[in-house]
Amino acid sequence: MPGRHITPVKILIDQHLPFLLAHGGANTQVEQTRLALERAGVEAEFLRWWDENQRGDLIHFFGVPTAGYLQLAQLKHLPVITNTLFTDTCNRPLARLKRQGWLVKTILALPFGEGIKQQLTWRTYQRTDHNVVSLEAEKTVLQVVYGVPAERITVVPIGLTETFMRAGAAPRTEPYLICTGTITERKNFVELAQMARAAQTPILFVGKPYHPNDPYGLRFKSLVDNQWVKHQPHVDSEWEMVRLLQSARGFVFMSNYENWCLSAHEAAACGLPLLVQDQNWSRERFGNQARYFPTIGVTAANIALLKQFFHDAPDLPGPQLQLHGWDAVAQQLKAVYEKVLAA
Repeated sequence: MPGRHITPVKILIDQHLPFLLAHGGANTQVEQTRLALERAGVEAEFLRWWDENQRGDLIHFFGVPTAGYLQLAQLKHLPVITNTLFTDTCNRPLARLKRQGWLVKTILALPFGEGIKQQLTWRTYQRTDHNVVSLEAEKTVLQVVYGVPAERITVVPIGLTETFMRAGAAPRTEPYLICTGTITERKNFVELAQMARAAQTPILFVGKPYHPNDPYGLRFKSLVDNQWVKHQPHVDSEWEMVRLLQSARGFVFMSNYENWCLSAHEAAACGLPLLVQDQNWSRERFGNQARYFPTIGVTAANIALLKQFFHDAPDLPGPQLQLHGWDAVAQQLKAVYEKVLAA
């Protein structure tokens, strides 16, 4: 609807996974986006699914809305921006993405199975009014796999709170590395703990599982010996997390896949050298300013690399890269909203 709005009046924020089911960086992104938008003068509120009288000018959806969701929004003349985390897909080789794109195009072109196709999310990225991602690697997924034109994609980084933006480097005097995040299979905390014991390299793990009785979390807990594997399940504040990060020699992380890794960026903001997995997201963000695990898992090469990193870390600088506060992120999103609403 040309000329509908030049300045957005109200943004409705929706997302696909209730916070009570899983904690983590995705929740932080949703919450901090809303707060930063309000500071930027953009009225923003969470979409109340029970309130048929709620009004807004644009939906910012974190995740992948269904085809029916988009159809109903279009009937209401309510634009939808889709903000997707291509956590696994963005780390695949380009050749594999091209094969995946050929498969998607072939299946969608079939003259039958429309009912099944409507259940797929593959069409979402073309049918949504605009796509927001955090990495160029994710933009490549949208273009190569789903055929979305570049002008309908905007790369907006994930931000850090002012606490981390102001943190800066510190002496890093404690004799251990640090790993922060949710204790879950994808993050490989158990495997990293096994490597710490094999390398006799102390690591402080900060985080908790999704549930106290989670089997993977219990496996990790059985490895905590307070010598090589230390564990702090909870911190009271962001400043406490900053203090823990600034005290450690370096940051280590070995997840199966990430799309941005908020934990690694918080560590970088505190001046820590990084040892992370060698993937598209990490190479895009840190380039040659980090050390990399060549593979995922407990291997002799990874154990040796961990031990060497611990030895070298006191003399290694943290990566020098542009970090983004949430207020800067909000300004970029505001420009996207205005573009979509003016179309």
